[in-house]
Amino acid sequence: MPPVAIRVNQGAAARKSPTPHRGLFITFEGIEGSGKSTQARLLTEFLKISGFVVVETREPGGTPVAERIRDIFLQTPKNTVDSLVPETETSLVLAARSQHVASLIRPALAKGAVVLCDRFSDSTLAYQGYGRGLNVSKLQGFNRFATQGLTPDMTFLFDLPVPKGLARRRRNPNQNRIDKEALAFHSRVRKGFLALASQQSRRIHIINASRSEEAISRQIQTLVEPILKRRLRAKQISRAK
Repeated sequence: MPPVAIRVNQGAAARKSPTPHRGLFITFEGIEGSGKSTQARLLTEFLKISGFVVVETREPGGTPVAERIRDIFLQTPKNTVDSLVPETETSLVLAARSQHVASLIRPALAKGAVVLCDRFSDSTLAYQGYGRGLNVSKLQGFNRFATQGLTPDMTFLFDLPVPKGLARRRRNPNQNRIDKEALAFHSRVRKGFLALASQQSRRIHIINASRSEEAISRQIQTLVEPILKRRLRAKQISRAK
């Protein structure tokens, strides 16, 4: 793909509610140890080399406020008097997401950037819905409220057997609260992700995460290139009018 420079219009239109937004919003989802963070970094490098403006971020987190919420979410000890209950866990994620979308993601999309986010609303449905047993339909409504209806343009779901993913993740000495959950919990999360992918197959692309980093990266680039070209053509047509 030849290098492409994204020109940003800073006029009044950019200050309106960016629906539809002018950038591209891509999310990376999957169980622990699926390699999604590595692939987000590799795609960032590929897009920057190709001349795109890229914002790489993560959830929970992405802004100073959201990162403080992330610390509470991931580091609160389990099996204590004040352990996080599923409803509190969900509320923390949604609070961080609301701040993240308003302060970082929407402004970047309004300027025409490609935003790559390591986890987004599908993780809430998979972890707190299927994993914790909360009502998925209600969570979908809460997500719409927190994001003001923002939905990814494309989602990559990195899938592999749960024992393999956990074995990868647990080689890291820095284990958080979610990493330490039982195998049954992570199995429910994987089931949830696959159910979401079957319901939204046009947006969510299942990636076999058991393969090499290089093979996965090539597949992702192949999937991303057509939508980038379509967006570029649309921008060129819009400017020509």
